[in-house]
Amino acid sequence: MSEGYPGDVVGGGCHTARMTTDPQAKAHLLRYLQSAREALVWKLEGLDEYGIRRPLTPTGTNLLGLVKHVAGTEAGYLGDVFGRPFPEPLPWMTEEAEANSDMWATPDESRESVVDLYHRVWQHSDATVEALELDAEGTVAWWHPERRKVSLEQILIHMIAETHRHAGHADIVRELVDGAVGMREGNENMPSTETSWWQAHYDRLEAAAKEAGQAAQD
Repeated sequence: MSEGYPGDVVGGGCHTARMTTDPQAKAHLLRYLQSAREALVWKLEGLDEYGIRRPLTPTGTNLLGLVKHVAGTEAGYLGDVFGRPFPEPLPWMTEEAEANSDMWATPDESRESVVDLYHRVWQHSDATVEALELDAEGTVAWWHPERRKVSLEQILIHMIAETHRHAGHADIVRELVDGAVGMREGNENMPSTETSWWQAHYDRLEAAAKEAGQAAQD
């Protein structure tokens, strides 16, 4: 297996010592992870089946596929790594799986089935976090041997980074699908909702880019 989980960013670091003594550290880490989980799933809302599956980049990035990928990745990192495997088979995450099969949903895999799976993964992961101390040791079999020994705290940080990374991908894909934007439900974190404001902003950036490009050629 490659150093990264199939389709996953590569982790680093080999020490397993506690990184913090904050008694609320678990709660803080889970809050950041949960906010990323919810932001990712939120990007599906209001779209039809085509919209959530539509590939919007040359490599096929799509909204439902991002949810499927993160579900499988989290099941591995907060399950297998600590000897607490997720109890359901995830054939698209095995070494024998077709390349990139974790990054899209087949017509037989419904929106509900993928999202419900992700919710069950959350519950399993949260149970792992509840059961173990942050300095509990795990083994990431798909990382380089020198970095395989990890702590629960390290893997929580890894999954926060992984999930927010893909939530950011979903931000861009959703905007390309129908123009909808926003950081998370209830907090768009955008300076304006006026189409005319954004068109003027876009035009200004396009002009600035052309000016800079021309200057570089002169």
